[in-house]
Amino acid sequence: MILPIVAYGDPVLRKKAKEIDKDYPKLDTLISNMWETMYKASGVGLAAPQIGLAIRMFIIDATPFADDEELTQEEQKTLEGFKKVFINAKIDDESGKDWAFNEGCLSIPDIREDVNRLDTIKITYQDENFKTHTEVYDGLLARVIQHEYDHIEGILFTDKLSSLKKRLLKSRLDKISKGKITVDYKMRFPLIKKAR
Repeated sequence: MILPIVAYGDPVLRKKAKEIDKDYPKLDTLISNMWETMYKASGVGLAAPQIGLAIRMFIIDATPFADDEELTQEEQKTLEGFKKVFINAKIDDESGKDWAFNEGCLSIPDIREDVNRLDTIKITYQDENFKTHTEVYDGLLARVIQHEYDHIEGILFTDKLSSLKKRLLKSRLDKISKGKITVDYKMRFPLIKKAR
């Protein structure tokens, strides 16, 4: 089932998400719905807060990045078929060089900006079977994971922009939060309180 993606301005996107355990209700169905929702919106990642749930879970399928001709064959091979569920994730370490990459977000449609992040991460998480993994990622995979991880920490990529850039984007962000945007996937916009 395709779920509506929560738009910028909804308070759930600002909450630090809570851990879950294997008894979380209908987890398999939720994960399946998240994959379907993400693919319908042509995304490479989707975090639970983006569908209105403040839980520590996100999914990633980096396969679309494997077609990037600017990447080495090794990088393309790493991205091809990379499809994972991350539950109760914790980034243990971020290291390497700082690099800028143009990011976007399904909750903030039609806005893309360069964001600086360190290029290597070490992350501990549980998969959909609640098996624990500790892994190191770099390059584009690290970038996608960091972006989705920020969602479960209540952080959006726009938070990482300069104050000047934020001011320049303010009216566009306000339009998104008020539903004054056209997208080709289902979205849920925050309730706007009318002036009395």
